[in-house]
Amino acid sequence: MLRSQVAWRYALCLSAVLALLLIPPGRQADAHAYSAGYTTLQFTKSGVEMTYTLDELSVIELTAADADKDGKIEPEELEAAADEVKTLLLGHIRLAVDKAEQAATGPVSLTMERQGSAAKAVLKAFYPPVSAGQTVSLTDRLYEGDAATNYVNLVTIRYGSGSGSAALSGPYREWSMPLTAQAAAGLPKDAETGSEAESAGSGGGWYSFFVLGMNHILTGYDHLLFLFSLLIARQKFKQYAGMITAFTIAHSMTLTLTVLGVIDVPGSIVEPLIALSICFVAVDNVVRKQVSHRWVLTFLFGLIHGMGFADILVEMDIPRSALAADLISFNLGIEVVQVTLVAALLPLLMLLHRWKFSRRAVIAVSSLAFMLGGIWLVERIVLNS
Repeated sequence: MLRSQVAWRYALCLSAVLALLLIPPGRQADAHAYSAGYTTLQFTKSGVEMTYTLDELSVIELTAADADKDGKIEPEELEAAADEVKTLLLGHIRLAVDKAEQAATGPVSLTMERQGSAAKAVLKAFYPPVSAGQTVSLTDRLYEGDAATNYVNLVTIRYGSGSGSAALSGPYREWSMPLTAQAAAGLPKDAETGSEAESAGSGGGWYSFFVLGMNHILTGYDHLLFLFSLLIARQKFKQYAGMITAFTIAHSMTLTLTVLGVIDVPGSIVEPLIALSICFVAVDNVVRKQVSHRWVLTFLFGLIHGMGFADILVEMDIPRSALAADLISFNLGIEVVQVTLVAALLPLLMLLHRWKFSRRAVIAVSSLAFMLGGIWLVERIVLNS
């Protein structure tokens, strides 16, 4: 009787964990809660050219550019709201030299680029040149203090034969770099990409991408639900280990291949398939009392999830010199969260499966997962139709 009560309490705890994973405070459960910006800083002898892109939804959230409230920013709407958008972006994304904020020189351009159903605003600004010995920094305060939005600015820096990268998110919102005499001497006269060298600068590098990977899976509620659906079915420890290993190998492969541009499957296909994977595993949990060879299923669906993990990096032109470190760090961030969650859930699951009503609990939770996966599946098909 006592063991049954303990199992029941753990089952309730397990349900609470699922609810917390799927319904974060202050925000509707969404597959990818990121608002992503992409910045390229090109250093030349005549100045610093900054190109910043931001997804259309974020522009709509931050400004009144979508005057007719149809969820799209038409050319005439962008023209009418151009000053507001420019002021907002330049006011929050600041370039400084030796801690002195720089003002853009010359006209600042703002355009809207649309590819299918996806669109992004592109801001281009030009700043005074940076001399040898000076320290240049980029600070991004967009969405700062907004707990409901997971914003990241993926920065690529090019300075002649040198390059660097950074992921500015959460409390890590500043990148800086001292421009050496050697780097300054190698700057091109105008914007052109040089050969790759060692990345430099603080506030960037492997750690920023490690944190990005952690945050990316923590806000990827579809990935978390898929993982939870895999784990809740009764299995031996050896099966759990094989399944997690298969998922890790599979998503690491497609994540890397997608970022490298070797494979290019559009999100309009990947995102519905991720939702479908949740539904498939949920049904499998209900239909089969004892699952077997689940690692095969996990590997196949892991290939799809890896392409979903890569979505935030594919638009970033990561320098080749930093690509390996950034990819490994991003993937390690994902794995740390994944292993931590599995380690926390397995003891609860072991206790749950000792309960005489454990099968009913698995069916109930899997049914909930199926409904959520089905909702996401329909939403993504309709959105991309």
